[in-house]
Amino acid sequence: MTHDDVWRAIERFATEHGMSCSGLAKCSGLDPTTFNKSKRWSKEGQPRWPSTNSISKILASTGAKIQDFTKFIEVGDTTER
Repeated sequence: MTHDDVWRAIERFATEHGMSCSGLAKCSGLDPTTFNKSKRWSKEGQPRWPSTNSISKILASTGAKIQDFTKFIEVGDTTER
């Protein structure tokens, strides 16, 4: 499972719930920019992974379980979205 796999899962999860990544963040009580593509990498080029707290909040706000989220992780999927 890679950094990109997890971020794609968040994008798919948001879409499944009829929201953009920004909408999902807002619905979950997070800053609307939390899941922006521009925040996925540091200025030094290091990957920034979503926090477990952020994942927990999106699960709580949608009533989903962790298994519901992990089904969107497709390891090694290189399909452009």
